[in-house]
Amino acid sequence: MRREEARMGQEPLRLVQFTRSFHIGGTEVQVLELLRGLPPSYRLQVSVLDDSGPLIGAVWKLGHAPAAFPLKGSVVQANTAYQVYRMARWLRQHRVELVHVHDFYSTMVAVPAAKLAGTKVIVGRLDLSHWQGRARRAVHSRLTRMADHVIGNAEAIRNQLITEEGLPASRVSVIHNGLDLPRFESRRREGLRGPLPETGGAPVVVHVANMSHPVKRQEDLLLALAMLRHEGVKLHAFLVGDGERRPGLEKLAGELGVRDIVHFLRHRTDVPAIYARANFGVLCSTAEGMSNAVMEGMAAGLPMVVTRVGGNTDLVRDGERGLVVDPERPAQLAQAFRQLLSNPEKAREMGKAARDFVARELSLEKMVRRHDALYQRIVRGTDA
Repeated sequence: MRREEARMGQEPLRLVQFTRSFHIGGTEVQVLELLRGLPPSYRLQVSVLDDSGPLIGAVWKLGHAPAAFPLKGSVVQANTAYQVYRMARWLRQHRVELVHVHDFYSTMVAVPAAKLAGTKVIVGRLDLSHWQGRARRAVHSRLTRMADHVIGNAEAIRNQLITEEGLPASRVSVIHNGLDLPRFESRRREGLRGPLPETGGAPVVVHVANMSHPVKRQEDLLLALAMLRHEGVKLHAFLVGDGERRPGLEKLAGELGVRDIVHFLRHRTDVPAIYARANFGVLCSTAEGMSNAVMEGMAAGLPMVVTRVGGNTDLVRDGERGLVVDPERPAQLAQAFRQLLSNPEKAREMGKAARDFVARELSLEKMVRRHDALYQRIVRGTDA
């Protein structure tokens, strides 16, 4: 309260949140949480490259009409320069003091536009750039270095920015994603929005990830399940998510003889309720930022089995809040599953520790508060 009172004599800080679109994704959800949670001492505006997506209605309900600066295809065309010019003019017209840009493509427009307008800019780096080619990474790195500050959502990202891209440590902050536990619990209590496959009382592992990117490595989960079946261990898997790789994964499950215990649920909006019906969760990616899927599994009180990449180890401490294995090692996944199945009491203890960690360290309030403090420091040289 005292901090807000101290700001009452100041003009509202004019802040723009810039993201690619409002399709369903972890980044977009975090932007929405910032729009909801930042105090009234901000004059908030929203800008996008594409003013579409199922979450756009939530943005409108918050009173924001996003300003669109569409790329219309490749960034290597005259339109990109035109959108940079348009945005610079827009920033000056609205006397914007700070832009927080959240993704690669938006950064292409926001950083040069902010520099032209004399506006401070914060770049969000929310993954390890694992999907970018060499040219894109070089451009992204250069634009990131032009920013006034950079936010990563995991220590691994901060380390990459400092050691590989040469950013000074003083210009890089780590702010973990936040999770709204009351809203998560409300969604869990709403229950399932569709049927789940019958498992005959067998234990269940849940994997939540898109099926568009090979980095998610659902193949390793299928191989681990095949190993366990060969040993006579009963374990079903619910795979939530969809994408162009799904038919190939379904075919692989058949070839491995596990099609009857691997259930492809496609896209679901009732993930909290699905987690509530599982024994543990898994994420076996080869690269990862701060995974909302892992956070939600932990919030559900599940021990999570994750690979030792990216932000996974910020979330899961091996043997305490779940188990950590090496990437692309299905035999290690199988061993972790055996460990949890053979000692359900220990698994429950790890699940409770995981939920306690989310409540203590990953609250939405903490995430918003840390952004607030950083915004104030970058623009006004003061703490929130």
